[in-house]
Amino acid sequence: MADPEVTIKNCVMMLQQMMEDNTIPPRNIRRVADDTRKVLTKESEPLGLRAATAISIIDEISNDPNMPSMPVHAYGNWSPS
Repeated sequence: MADPEVTIKNCVMMLQQMMEDNTIPPRNIRRVADDTRKVLTKESEPLGLRAATAISIIDEISNDPNMPSMPVHAYGNWSPS
């Protein structure tokens, strides 16, 4: 099983890439990526709460009918290594 802190760091790296990707037109996607990154890096909160909050933020925007379909694998050759 993967170390939860390593998983969080990998998620933060992916979110950072999304925030810096100028090919993502909707600013709200970059805003959600930034908000989620901030939640995940808030070490004063328990890990489980950070993960649940991040999932909730992402789930909310992914269910927006105005959100274009954009799967995570669209970010190319990203890997956690």
